[in-house]
Amino acid sequence: MAVETHGLAKHFGDLRAVDDIDLAVPAGSTYGFLGPNGSGKTTTIRVLLGLVTPTAGNWSLLGQPMPQRSMSTLPHVGALVEGPAFYPWLSAQDNLARFDAMGPDWRSPTRAKRIAEALERVGLTAAAKKKYRAYSLGMRQRLGLAWALLRPVQLLVLDEPTNGMDPQGTREIRHLIRQLGAEGTTVFLSSHLLSEIEQVCSHVGVMHRGKLLMQGTLADLRASAAPKLRVEADDPVRAAEVLARMGMADVAVQGPQLVGTLDGLRPEDCCRSLVEAGIGVRMLLREQLSLEDAFVALTGEGFNVAG
Repeated sequence: MAVETHGLAKHFGDLRAVDDIDLAVPAGSTYGFLGPNGSGKTTTIRVLLGLVTPTAGNWSLLGQPMPQRSMSTLPHVGALVEGPAFYPWLSAQDNLARFDAMGPDWRSPTRAKRIAEALERVGLTAAAKKKYRAYSLGMRQRLGLAWALLRPVQLLVLDEPTNGMDPQGTREIRHLIRQLGAEGTTVFLSSHLLSEIEQVCSHVGVMHRGKLLMQGTLADLRASAAPKLRVEADDPVRAAEVLARMGMADVAVQGPQLVGTLDGLRPEDCCRSLVEAGIGVRMLLREQLSLEDAFVALTGEGFNVAG
C-alpha cells in the first residue's frame, strides 16, 4: 500500500477532527479523498505528512512506518497542502530554485532543467520570471504543484489542487493528474468536488465528520447504496401500497409516478405484483445511482457537485 493507516485519530479538545480511520491506498492508484469542507481531510493529510502529531493510531507511507522512516521516505513524496507559501518578491523560477537548494543534493546540476520541466507541466513557462506576489490564486496553486513535481516522486498528495482555478486551468490539472497516474505515480487527491473525483480517480474514500465511511473503487461507492425503481401507473397511490407491502423502502408518489428504493427487490417481481393487483403499469425503470446519490445515501447530507 502507498498509504496505510490503522486507528488514526486526531483530537483538538473535544473535537474529533479525525476519528479512528483505517486508510488503504493501493500503490499506483489515483485515490480520491472525498468529503465536504470540515470533514477532516486536511487534518488527515497533515498527520500523514508529519505536520501534525496524531492523538492515536499509526500509519505508513510507501510501505515504511512513519514517522520513524520520515527522513528516508518523505523525499519520495510530493505534496500540495492548503496553498503553498513562497517568497513574494521572488519569481516562480527563483522560488523553485531556492526550495530545491534545500534538498539533500543542494548542488544538483539538474536543477535548471527540472525547474523548467515542472513549470511547463503546470502551464507556467510564460510566467516563470514573474514575481510571485503578482500571481493570481490559480497561478499560485499551479506553482505549488510545480514544487511538488520538482523531483521524481512515488506518491503525490494534493489537497484541493484546483482551488481558485478557472475552468481551463482545472481541466489542465485534471489532465496532469491522469497523466501522472498513467506513469505509475500514486496520487492521493483530497477534494470536496464530486465531479473532480469522478473524472480522475480509480479509488475513493468518503470522509464525514472525522470518520471514514467507506473506501474502495468508484463502482464500490455507487454500489453502497441500493438502486431505485421508478414506476408510472394508472393508480400510483395503490401501486405504492403494493410495493411497500413487498418491502420496498422510501416509496414516494410523484404525480402519476412513484419512486422507491429496491433494497434487494427485483424489478420484474415488482412489475408482476402490480399487474396481479390489477394496476396498469405504463413505465417501469431501474435507476442506477449517481456518485452524488451514493454520497447522500452514506451521509444523509447534500454535497457540492460543481466542477
